Amino acid sequence: MRLSIPCLPEIAARVGSVMLRVNHACQQAGRSPDEITIVAASKTRTPAEVLAALAAGIVHFGENRPEEAQPKIEEVRTQAEALGLPSPRWHMIGHVQSRKAKLVVGRYHLVHSLDSLRLAQRLSRLAEEQGTEMECLVEINVGGEESKYGYPAPAEDGAFAPSFLRDLEGMLELPALRITGLMTMAPPVEHPDEARPYFRRLRLMRDRLREQFPHQDWRQLSMGMTDDFEAGILEGATILRIGRALFGPRSA
Repeated sequence: MRLSIPCLPEIAARVGSVMLRVNHACQQAGRSPDEITIVAASKTRTPAEVLAALAAGIVHFGENRPEEAQPKIEEVRTQAEALGLPSPRWHMIGHVQSRKAKLVVGRYHLVHSLDSLRLAQRLSRLAEEQGTEMECLVEINVGGEESKYGYPAPAEDGAFAPSFLRDLEGMLELPALRITGLMTMAPPVEHPDEARPYFRRLRLMRDRLREQFPHQDWRQLSMGMTDDFEAGILEGATILRIGRALFGPRSA
């Protein structure tokens, strides 16, 4: 049976709208849209929806549960190849338990949610066994919310928590782990501009880490989702994690 690209014009329209919004925010910030990677948050979305977004120009997709995502990843890969579409690049954007790290290494382009030295050690060990590297972002809880994972942001005086520095130094020494930046989620806000102080805090934290670890790659800032991604761009985001604005509301 001949395969065809799923006809979901509403997704193509949403992709076009998001790209226009990204371009406009980049103009405001004096940045190039080429600096921005859009990661479509495809958790709970069907393979057909992912393929429609892929056909519309989105290449990067984010999942948050590796065990649930694997069948979808395999189906999308097979169908994309048969349809002549680009190979999707998968990002792990959710919390990863150390015992599930084996489901991530070798399957995902980038882990956004590195939140412990134990997980880093596990990812590095598995990557080394496979003869590869695992690229990761360190997750920072800029809002100090108890419901979210991540290391605490620096204190008001800019001092890093000793436990964070200790873990980070351990991560940077791991042979098959490559840290390339930071990730955060801003607390819910009524207006996107209210998220800017949280994103600015992450950017300033990254800038201080660049000074303290000058030989380390700190180019990535993963911050900004459907409700606040323009604010993320204005504060220096390089990766956006966007779900509803691309796929529409989730079905019940």
